Amino acid sequence: MKRNTHIIFPVLALLTIVAALAAALLLAPTEKTMGDVQRIFYFHLACAAAAFVSFTCVLVASIGFILRRETVWDNLATAAAEVGVLFTTFVLVTGPLWARPVWGQWWVWDPRLTTTLILWFLYTGYLVLRQTIPGYRGAMAAAVFSVLAYVDVPVVYFSVRWWRGIHPQVLRGGGGLDPRMIPPLLISVAAFLLLSGILIRERFYLANAADCVDRIAVALEDMEL
Repeated sequence: MKRNTHIIFPVLALLTIVAALAAALLLAPTEKTMGDVQRIFYFHLACAAAAFVSFTCVLVASIGFILRRETVWDNLATAAAEVGVLFTTFVLVTGPLWARPVWGQWWVWDPRLTTTLILWFLYTGYLVLRQTIPGYRGAMAAAVFSVLAYVDVPVVYFSVRWWRGIHPQVLRGGGGLDPRMIPPLLISVAAFLLLSGILIRERFYLANAADCVDRIAVALEDMEL
């Protein structure tokens, strides 16, 4: 049953991503002002959603480690942080690809862009910290750091409301969008959330397996002594 689950979810993710591509390229209408380049929006926003969910998982797992002191929580936090940084990188790549034809520049120090870049640096710093300081001390330091770093997640989300900038704002419930754009957007968000969940799960399993190997190696060394 477990083997079937490992097969089903990747296949489902692949099918959902194909559906998202088809919906964004074929089903969604062409935006009147920006044209076809606006279709990047569906994947840009979906990657941002996947990053936010991943970083929320880091927060929950870090709090779990602080309270329980169990390695599995640290492994989950690290796995989710890696995936979150990956999708934030996609956000920072797709953003300029969209911005260049629309704004005439690859990068503008807009509040949303700036806070997103800070978010990338924070969680990249988390991963560096976790790798630099080994063992329990490193896990605890990274966990505390991630709780503080998470403050930037709501800042990124609300930045377009708190500060004046040129970044487009999607209103709650899809307000401001052509109603025909909402289904492709939802499909794309679902696809990337599913993909991020699979990546976190697989990375988490690998980390736990590595811990098991380390414990076996230590036990064998003790037996030899």
